[in-house]
Amino acid sequence: MLSMTRRFGGAAALLLFATTAPTALQAQDVELPDTLAVTSYDVGAASYNQAVALGTALGNAYGTSLRVLPATSDVARLIPLQQGRVQFGVVGSESFNAVEGTEAFSAPEIGPQPLRMLVGSNSDNCFTLALRGDAGIETIDDVKGKRIAFVVGAPALQSNVAGFLSFGGLSWDDVEKVEVASFGASWEALINDQVDAITTLTTGGLAQQAAASPAGLKWLPLPASNEEGWKRLQAVKPQFSPRKATLGPNISKENPLECAGFPFPVLLTYPDQDPDLVYNLTKAVNEQFDNYVKIEAAMVGWSEDRQDFQWVVPYHEGAIRFWKEKGLWTDEAQAHNDALVKRQELLTQAWEKVADAPEGEKTERWLEERRTALKAADLPTYE
Repeated sequence: MLSMTRRFGGAAALLLFATTAPTALQAQDVELPDTLAVTSYDVGAASYNQAVALGTALGNAYGTSLRVLPATSDVARLIPLQQGRVQFGVVGSESFNAVEGTEAFSAPEIGPQPLRMLVGSNSDNCFTLALRGDAGIETIDDVKGKRIAFVVGAPALQSNVAGFLSFGGLSWDDVEKVEVASFGASWEALINDQVDAITTLTTGGLAQQAAASPAGLKWLPLPASNEEGWKRLQAVKPQFSPRKATLGPNISKENPLECAGFPFPVLLTYPDQDPDLVYNLTKAVNEQFDNYVKIEAAMVGWSEDRQDFQWVVPYHEGAIRFWKEKGLWTDEAQAHNDALVKRQELLTQAWEKVADAPEGEKTERWLEERRTALKAADLPTYE
């Protein structure tokens, strides 16, 4: 497995215990250890809240305690997973950058990571720019010259903003970049009138806080009818696709928002994780849907009928076994998965070619080797 040498520091750990003892009615055919551990985004972020809700459901049903380690950066969310300190990650679009070896994962000590999925959440929420209600922004054209949060150490979030800006033919050069320390700090900056817009999911406690603030909260629409805008956005963020959201402050079935969607969060691990553990956790997530969705409504996206088996990260063999049993894994899904695994193998081989490069030159040489290898295989480079 590829080396990740940065230390995971400063993240608090939360141990979630079952609120009720397992009963005789629990699903006896699911076998989970007494304790599991996952990484997630900051406390209060959507993925953290969903990990907590999942932990409550697993505890009540199987007596399994779920330990959640929040982290502020893309790399920090994967270090404990790569090092074997946790078994799974409840993460976001950094999974795409990780498997591609781009942005933060192009650093000399990291490189492309061979991640595998269990479950993805395709919910009724979505991604876009959250806006101060008094910022005077109605469409992407109004964003030019505005103050946009730039989360330090979170290039996946930075590239989200870049994608949304590109929807309107804009870039970071067309806005005022305001650095903030974390995703949670970006919400504080929005509420405190330090920025006009941040990148986020439409659900979560912080969004509710912003909506209740004096300035209020609005969302940037990304209409599917703007085909050229979507071409520009997907050239930057291929994992995004148009979605009509109905979950979030000031959003409803009667007042939907056209925005950007992809599976968020995703539950993932590395390919060497025990297939039986992966199988059982995937099954448990599926069986406990009715219980955790009562706790966190945004988790409707974890439903089996909302799974996207042809996304940008391949599935783990243990998860595939479960989805096959459910009759949901198709030949097309297998072909897509095989192609993604081959892409990962190609990227790993390209990374190995620059293994001896001086540290100061390694990132540049890796990105060039990556580009060359993908073009030679007639595969998109996503640059």
